[in-house]
Amino acid sequence: MNFKFNLILASNSPRRRELLKGLDIPFEVKVLPNVSEIYPENLESDKIAEFIAVEKSLAYDGLLLDNDLVITADTVVILDKTVLGKPANRQDAFDMLKMLSGKTHHVITGVCLTTKEKKKSFSVSTSVSFKELSNDEINYYLDKYKPYDKAGAYGIQEWIGYVGVTNIKGSYFNVVGFPVQRIYHEIMKLSTEV
Repeated sequence: MNFKFNLILASNSPRRRELLKGLDIPFEVKVLPNVSEIYPENLESDKIAEFIAVEKSLAYDGLLLDNDLVITADTVVILDKTVLGKPANRQDAFDMLKMLSGKTHHVITGVCLTTKEKKKSFSVSTSVSFKELSNDEINYYLDKYKPYDKAGAYGIQEWIGYVGVTNIKGSYFNVVGFPVQRIYHEIMKLSTEV
């Protein structure tokens, strides 16, 4: 492996840590406090995740050493141009899952790779279809899994994904929250440019 960077993951997400670990590239986790996740209200929904990933990366500008590469990311769920972020509470999570029930939505993860000298940002989109979910199924999932830290109020790798997802087009890992195939490709490309 020709990897020349000290890789830094700027995320507290255990799912992102686990997926990045699967690439067999050493990395450390370094999350700065009070990083902005605000985006302009008029921004197109499919641009939001990448915008936030770039915004998160700005906190690291001026702090990186020559061989550091920091990865920032954000994931959103979009249904008919409506952005579903992390639910505020149980009722919000229930409402989101009712909205997704029987429909196809898009999961978009924006990623920004930042070195001392460059920034490379991109988005990966995956479409996901759910069967009609009953209120009992939604309530069971919310009571047992408490998905309040997940965009769209669900984790595809959990029970609701096993019983509810009928079709997926694109990267499964992107729906988990980290498009590792594309990230691997982009960081290896950056390694050859050094």
